[in-house]
Amino acid sequence: MTQIGGILSILIIPPIIGAIPLIDWFTYAVSGKELTKLGTGNISVSAAFYHGGKLAGILAVLSEAGKGVGVVLLSRIFFPSGSFWEIIALIMLILGRYYLGKGAGATNLTWGIVTHNPVAALLIFILGGVSFTIWREKRAGRISVLVLMVVVLSAQNINHPEYILLTIILASLMIWIYRQMADDLELNPSEVNGESAKMFRFFRGDSGIISLNEALNPQKVGAKASNLSRLKKWGYNVPDGWVLKIGDDIHKLQEFINPSSSNPYVVRSSALDEDTNWASAAGIYDSFVDLTDFDHLSQAVIDCFSSYNSAIALDYRQRQKQSEKGIAVIIQKQINGIYSGVIFSRDPVNQLEDTVCIEAVSGMGLKLVSGEVTPQQYRVFFPEEKVEGEGDISQEVLLNLGKIAREIEHLCQGIPQDIEWTYDGEKIWLLQTRPITTLKPVWTRKIAAEVIPGVIRPLTWSINQPLTCGVWGEIFTIVLGKKSRKLDFSQTATLHYDHAYFNATLLGEIFLLMGLPPESLEFLTRGSKFSKPPLTATIVNLGGLWRLLRKEWRLITDFAHDNDRYFRPILDELKDIPCETLSTIELLDRIDHILEVLKKATYYSILAPLSYSLRQTIFQVNPNDLDYDKIPEITSIKSLQKIAIETQNLLSEAELNQLDCNNYPAFFSYLSESTEGESILNRLEKWLEEYGYLSETATDIAVSRWSEDQSHMRLMFSKFVGEKEIILKVNKDKNKSWKTSMVQPRLDLKGQVAEIYSKLLAYLRYSFVEIENKLIKEKKVLEQGDIFFLKLTEIKDLIKDETINIDKIYNLIKARKCTWEENKKIKKIPYLIYGETPQIDLTTQNDISTTKKSLQGIPASMGIKEGKIKIIKSLTEAKNIDRETIIVVPYTDAGWTTILTQAGAIISEVGGKLSHGAIIAREYHIPAVMDIPHATEIFHDGQLVKVNGNNGIVTILSQITIEH
Repeated sequence: MTQIGGILSILIIPPIIGAIPLIDWFTYAVSGKELTKLGTGNISVSAAFYHGGKLAGILAVLSEAGKGVGVVLLSRIFFPSGSFWEIIALIMLILGRYYLGKGAGATNLTWGIVTHNPVAALLIFILGGVSFTIWREKRAGRISVLVLMVVVLSAQNINHPEYILLTIILASLMIWIYRQMADDLELNPSEVNGESAKMFRFFRGDSGIISLNEALNPQKVGAKASNLSRLKKWGYNVPDGWVLKIGDDIHKLQEFINPSSSNPYVVRSSALDEDTNWASAAGIYDSFVDLTDFDHLSQAVIDCFSSYNSAIALDYRQRQKQSEKGIAVIIQKQINGIYSGVIFSRDPVNQLEDTVCIEAVSGMGLKLVSGEVTPQQYRVFFPEEKVEGEGDISQEVLLNLGKIAREIEHLCQGIPQDIEWTYDGEKIWLLQTRPITTLKPVWTRKIAAEVIPGVIRPLTWSINQPLTCGVWGEIFTIVLGKKSRKLDFSQTATLHYDHAYFNATLLGEIFLLMGLPPESLEFLTRGSKFSKPPLTATIVNLGGLWRLLRKEWRLITDFAHDNDRYFRPILDELKDIPCETLSTIELLDRIDHILEVLKKATYYSILAPLSYSLRQTIFQVNPNDLDYDKIPEITSIKSLQKIAIETQNLLSEAELNQLDCNNYPAFFSYLSESTEGESILNRLEKWLEEYGYLSETATDIAVSRWSEDQSHMRLMFSKFVGEKEIILKVNKDKNKSWKTSMVQPRLDLKGQVAEIYSKLLAYLRYSFVEIENKLIKEKKVLEQGDIFFLKLTEIKDLIKDETINIDKIYNLIKARKCTWEENKKIKKIPYLIYGETPQIDLTTQNDISTTKKSLQGIPASMGIKEGKIKIIKSLTEAKNIDRETIIVVPYTDAGWTTILTQAGAIISEVGGKLSHGAIIAREYHIPAVMDIPHATEIFHDGQLVKVNGNNGIVTILSQITIEH
């Protein structure tokens, strides 16, 4: 009975074990991908590596190895070790694995044989390695290993014919399964990135056939073949195909393909200089379709290779100044689509509209590419998902094409894509994807709009751009080391319509060199959460990261040193020597000195917030547990509030009721005429001495400081005095946790750096203003503000070069003023720009509206508030604000502090949880939502909305404007 039970167990349990899709479960748990819906649909170890990554692959190997070991050990419960029942158990396991588990079972077999007969397994491995070096081809290598298995195991059991027969059956079963699963990747380590892939490529040899199922290197097989392999990996429908390099044996293809009239193939080029980020080489190399027999296919491959040296190709490479890199050839199954065409993930002509452009023709797409016919033209609008255009293709197919284009663009680091496609009536097939080279680089206002907001004048940019680019370049060089040599950090930022943009394409290249996933770039271009770097990336860049962490760890110490040596001495010197006492040349020397020190301050102004953000993320400290009293905008507003409270105490209740605190000129006139008012005005003068370096936009030296224009301070102060109860938050000493103590010093450092940085910029402005005063007297410029429309080098030339043409300077300033004024009128500034600056027709600029009931931003300060909208694009518009007002602002620099504290809630077009507005809002318990693009155009004064600072959602309660 025991043996009968054993036989039944071996015949029943192993197939069940083989059917359990552990690989699919592990892959889904790790990556969220279902193997049955990707690639070949096989649930194999290599598919887990290929689609799920290294962790999924390792778990797959362990699970399948465990199955092989388990069924062998199961048979030993009932039968002697090494019996033929162990072979039967493996046969049953592999049958279950193939028919129910959708896999070949190679890993099961390998570890099952190791457990069954370790000595034989070692001998098979050694001899198999030798045979692989001889055959150096995947299919032959597989068969040779299975033959060796039969020979070695049979030799040890020569007197047991039943054992030999079962071993032959086992090997034959595996060979049959391999033939049935022609695209299965079970024994193809080349599908896996890393050393295993390199090893198998050696065993494959030069005559081996490269499949599009493999992860391909564009430097070896060209970007076209590499991009197709990536599309396959990402789960898109790509026709099966193979890649030949020069010298590969074409006839090896006969093992894989059988061209016929019902099964045609195409041959296409994949040159190493084709479909790259810099050049498309479209139409330069030959392609062939409708290949229905092997002779014609072979000739097409030869002709395709030959096209690399054609006259047109040689001329193209010469004009592009490209070196000779070589060519590979792609052989693919031909899809006879009922419609074919091209998708541009962005409109290459009118990029201001968020559309995907689709062109299509009936049948195959060669007629479209060659320009033989006029295609059907469609546009898919996002985010509305609306289709525009007339033709025969269904709206559903067009919408799917649009979504696919944007998905692929996203997977390609946000670079716009030119995609060839065909539709066979059931599936959309992708035939090619490549960058739209004319839409590079991609420029983003994300972060840049907060760092340097507003419409920027030439002088400001001529100073900020080299400072920002230079310091960021130094930081990235610390991490990347020698990898950074080919990067041009001077292209990190630029201006479009006099607004600052960062180079998302360059940053994407930097991220890739750092080993970060492409999705990391989305936090710049789309505002997504920053992606966690994979462990492999951390290990690869360990040296650079260690150097950066050492800088971060020493940040406070280094700042203290530089503060004593550079920052405090220059600030003391600038304070002691008024600009008015210096000559024009001395002022230029003063400016050069400030810029030299400002570069050091810029380093800290970048690293200090990064350090604070990093520690905040790691230690998960509640922002409300931190003390913000060293942030300049917080200290300035609290100091002004204290003076307002003292003023309330000095004035009688009758005086306060009599005064109109909303009319600040009358209020200050009263103070100047009263005895008590003199002490208050003296306190305000001291306040300006301490905080007068701040302004509406501290990073823009063209914007006046509070010490120059006191109207803003006076307006806010009078409103504070008029409040019945001033909310003055006092940070009480509390028992700080060790986590808080790890973050608080970095927040304090951020505040100290911001103060020094803003003061240096203020003194820089004062120096230029004084130079301008002197130039106006010399009639080299005409009026106040003109100097900010000249670049720094031009100002130096104007002062030092006696032969300069003054009329030319007048005209230059006039032209730049005109452009700047025009750019101020643009209502809708694109958040992303592709390549060159697109032209905006101001006459067609309409208000931006939305049909959405709610908009998602970044939750910056907790709380929920309903109220009426007040749009404030500049501080001059900051009137009639109270606790029932929800203000909508373009950004929240330090100068906006006194406005923000008056409101019931805040909505900002840019910013995040660590921006100025977010800090102010949390300090005064005001609900705030940041990062709602074009909010000042979407909302309207008097609109009723609900701001939810907990989840970042702004809900429009009424589209009707409600009078205040």
